[in-house]
Amino acid sequence: MTETLFFLSAGLVAYTFAGYPALIWLLARIRPRPVGRGDNRPRVALIVVAFNEATRIRRKLESCLAQTYPQALTRIVVASDGSSDSTASVVRAFTGKNVTLLEFPARRGKASCLNDAVAQCNEEVLVLTDARQRLDPLAVESLVSNFADPGVGAASGELLLEAESEAGFGESVDAYWRYEKFIRRNESAFHSTVGATGALYALRRSSFTPIPPDTVLDDVLIPLNVVLAGKRVVFDHRALAFDERAVDVRRERARKVRTLAGNFQLAATHPRLLNPWRNPVFFQFVSHKLCRLCVPYALLTALGSSVLLSRGSLFWLVVVGVQVLAYALGLLGLASSRASTFRLVRLATAFVGLNWFAVLGFARFVSGKDLHLWDSRPGGPAAGAS
Repeated sequence: MTETLFFLSAGLVAYTFAGYPALIWLLARIRPRPVGRGDNRPRVALIVVAFNEATRIRRKLESCLAQTYPQALTRIVVASDGSSDSTASVVRAFTGKNVTLLEFPARRGKASCLNDAVAQCNEEVLVLTDARQRLDPLAVESLVSNFADPGVGAASGELLLEAESEAGFGESVDAYWRYEKFIRRNESAFHSTVGATGALYALRRSSFTPIPPDTVLDDVLIPLNVVLAGKRVVFDHRALAFDERAVDVRRERARKVRTLAGNFQLAATHPRLLNPWRNPVFFQFVSHKLCRLCVPYALLTALGSSVLLSRGSLFWLVVVGVQVLAYALGLLGLASSRASTFRLVRLATAFVGLNWFAVLGFARFVSGKDLHLWDSRPGGPAAGAS
């Protein structure tokens, strides 16, 4: 019984981080679904929700206005979510350039602002992007080309992380993000990605469904609503947004814990996502999102059961030693930036950190303290990169 418990727990961990990525890669090659991209030119609204982004909103607007997509077909909508700095004043300086400001006096959260901003738009395509990321000039044009395919309801761009230094914790985050994008590319090739890159994604106006005001992961729920309505969500590596790589584990923890708390919220408040007869990407949703939430407890079970089995057994003693070594390397990487220069230490640090953040995410979800109002500005990948 104890051995069975160990192998079930270890199997869940292996499937989540290795088995599912390999399986979705294989499915994408056995049953690929190419996207019929084309040179269509619908009207587009770029929507940016900002909270106290006075230092970055100018650069963001300049990045949006520098798009190669025809400006005559483009409008930029900035929703200021109760900002107490000069965000609104900076945006007003651009209002003569197809920029619309929606200024809300009180902070309500991103989901409410998105619902209100979309309600003000009659453009055929909506491009949702965060305030802090710089966009490649071809980003909008690349995303819009996907909607020449009538089966596509939303398209996610790609987030690239930039930093002066390549070493340390930031590189661990970068390695994890590359791994995450590998999964998303293959999910897209097979059917649909589970969520989108919050920094940059687009959807048909007709495919938008208003989301609950307390939603944490708008960039997961909005695309999943598109899938539930019968359309695909695809990943387009040509549409680029650029962000700074995380270099501070505390800031990355805050962002990641929020994301994982949002995954718990999705599972708890949207039961249709757990219904395989209603959710076309049920297999991907469970494998990509929910299994990761269970891994910390599977790891604890595997360690505990192997400790019990190690009494008088050299094999199980070695198994325990391997687990303890992996955790020790992860903790070493968190404690020492010099140790993080070694690849094995970086990988262990990312693995230990991710699973500890999942535990903290559950605690945050249970606390239920205004999750949707958390400041999502710390560095690292945008929300939904979980």
